Amino acid sequence: MPPAVRLRALEKRYRTVHALHGIDLDIEAGEFFALLGPNGAGKTTLISILAGLARPTAGSAEVLGHDVIRDYREARRNLGVVPQELVYDAFFTVREMLRFQSGYYGLHRNDAWIDELLAHLGLTTKADAYCRTLSGGMKRRLLVAQALVHRPPVIVLDEPTAGVDVELRQSLWAFIRRLNREGHTVLLTTHYLEEAEALCERVAMLKEGRVVALDRTANLLRAGEERRLELTLSSEALPDRLRGRVIGQDGRRYVLALPEYGELESILAELRGHDIRVDEMTLRQADLEEVFLKVMGR
Repeated sequence: MPPAVRLRALEKRYRTVHALHGIDLDIEAGEFFALLGPNGAGKTTLISILAGLARPTAGSAEVLGHDVIRDYREARRNLGVVPQELVYDAFFTVREMLRFQSGYYGLHRNDAWIDELLAHLGLTTKADAYCRTLSGGMKRRLLVAQALVHRPPVIVLDEPTAGVDVELRQSLWAFIRRLNREGHTVLLTTHYLEEAEALCERVAMLKEGRVVALDRTANLLRAGEERRLELTLSSEALPDRLRGRVIGQDGRRYVLALPEYGELESILAELRGHDIRVDEMTLRQADLEEVFLKVMGR
């Protein structure tokens, strides 16, 4: 089976901007994949090329083996995109919009799936409301429903939870996880890095149109900053044997480097041996946000 998304030497130039520099990337079918990067890194340009909204200057892009230019019909049929912008027709109801969207893909009896989408996205009570009357969060839900109405095997979510409430965020991710378990490939861009860390198996990081990091999420976290042991002690004094571990101090609060978990007991034993009591203790490992900032700063 071909990759869900394959990019080869993908380039995109505008008049004065080189947005993408020779991107090579494979996203396997069934993956939950994160594409991360600061504003202007090229994420939306890449998605626009996949969706047929922009043409590459050089290189190729495929969706499930279908070239987005030569075989654009099948490429579009296999792709569902949730854009950043709120795009809707103010003069139709939610249900009418989803029926029209179904018709674009030749689906004439799609009401059962539309009802399921409405239920999962909390739109059932708004099914007959005009789109212009919806709140911003409800319009965002409608965008997700429109992208999924033809059951695409590849789903692209471009900042899907921007400006939505916690309840929708949780219900949306539960639904997307279900689709992923059923075999749908999910490509996510987000500035909420805790979402990417919790959801995505692999991560690619873009900077100035180039892939600067690509690995499994767990490997990126392991390669991040070393573990830290944060201690609030009964005394500002610290045994000499532990001073080489100090990477931060604020009064009685110390931050110690902890390369291996097995070293924790020896640290605590050293403190006990000097009659120093531990009032508070926190063990921290680098999260995806710290890894992201470190990669972007290189």
